[in-house]
Amino acid sequence: MLDNIIVFGQNSIKIKDKKIIYFDPFQINDMYNDADIIFITHDHYDHFDLESINKVRNDDTIIVIPMSLKNSVKDIFKLDKIVIVDSNKEYNVLGFNFKTIKAYNINKSFHPKENNWVGYLIELCNKKYYIMGDTDDTEDAREVKCDILFIPIGGTYTMNYDEAADYTNYIKPEIVIPVHYGSIVGSKEYANFFKEKVTKDIKVLIKI
Repeated sequence: MLDNIIVFGQNSIKIKDKKIIYFDPFQINDMYNDADIIFITHDHYDHFDLESINKVRNDDTIIVIPMSLKNSVKDIFKLDKIVIVDSNKEYNVLGFNFKTIKAYNINKSFHPKENNWVGYLIELCNKKYYIMGDTDDTEDAREVKCDILFIPIGGTYTMNYDEAADYTNYIKPEIVIPVHYGSIVGSKEYANFFKEKVTKDIKVLIKI
């Protein structure tokens, strides 16, 4: 199911649709250079990894970044290939409609709300995909309706698997794919712990 989706680890995701889309490429080993669009959620090294970005981008790649990265990329990428986004806004890039959802912590300080870091709610083939980024279970996130959810479960910097399962059961996507575990924080076993707590009417796909 959803063979068009690869999760490399952390929040590093590749979706093959009409275009090839990456989110937060990180620790990419091969030279793909096939990205049509790269979405970056925030500044942290495991989400904004220039070495991996250069392994997936090409001369035509559009790079979507939050406002906080504006100064970091102005001398690296061509200005006409950069789309700078604010939180809780709607955009269209290369024919894809998407909305930015504010991503932040509510009980820890790693991802402050005022940074305006984001997750992405993107529409692909009449399905809504929500790539949450590094966030907790927030009021902003609870307003989202999606078909396919990519949710961080590793804890420490984001929701843990208990909190992630509670959130998933609340918004009720068709399919949920846990991310952000198994390397920097969170055992690979967390995916199974998470799956056990998600209601049976929601399909859990483990891609890490």
